[in-house]
Amino acid sequence: MFSDALTALQQVFSPLLRGVLWKSVGLALALLVVLGIGLNVILGWLVDLPTHPWLETTIAVMAGLGIVFGALYLVPAVSTLVAGLFLDDVAEAVEKASYPADAPGLPQPVGRALLYSLRFFLLVLVVNLVALLLLLVPGVNLVIFFLVNAYLLSREYFELAAMRFVSPAEARALRQQNAVTVFFAGFFIAPVLMIPVVNLITPVYGTAFMVHLHKRIAARTGRARFIEA
Repeated sequence: MFSDALTALQQVFSPLLRGVLWKSVGLALALLVVLGIGLNVILGWLVDLPTHPWLETTIAVMAGLGIVFGALYLVPAVSTLVAGLFLDDVAEAVEKASYPADAPGLPQPVGRALLYSLRFFLLVLVVNLVALLLLLVPGVNLVIFFLVNAYLLSREYFELAAMRFVSPAEARALRQQNAVTVFFAGFFIAPVLMIPVVNLITPVYGTAFMVHLHKRIAARTGRARFIEA
């Protein structure tokens, strides 16, 4: 598993995936900027205290800091939403480069891919908002944040990698049959999510990593070449 994680990390910054990575990161940053500008405009409308300029300035500064702080927590969710557009490209590139002798997977139908991207986005958003609230609970917040994200990310990325070869129900069943292995694989993804800015690479890295893990599990269970028609 460690070798799979290392290989995936190397591939993320290699010419193999560099183009997809830059597109994913660029779109995520653009979306964050748009969200930040939108929130700033809304706050500008809400905060209008001409008779108390010092109070207006104080609120504006606090609101600005809040937008920056909130953006850091939105990065994982936003990058996940944007990268969902490129996950099949990542998986296909890794499959061709690392497993050229294997039958290739099939990309998800556009509708299904968009649905899963939106669902994943909402899950990551909710988890990180809960983690934000847990900052008020010393000694528990980081541990829970790490464990929950390890479970969530490993589950979603593994099923996305598996669904290139089997139906969603079969991908879920395969993940459940190997629940412990998949969960511990999340320990290699969650730390990346916890590092500001670096967490922008999480979707590309997580997908590449789970392609390798799925290949190992599929080969062990005799399902390496099954492709959903």
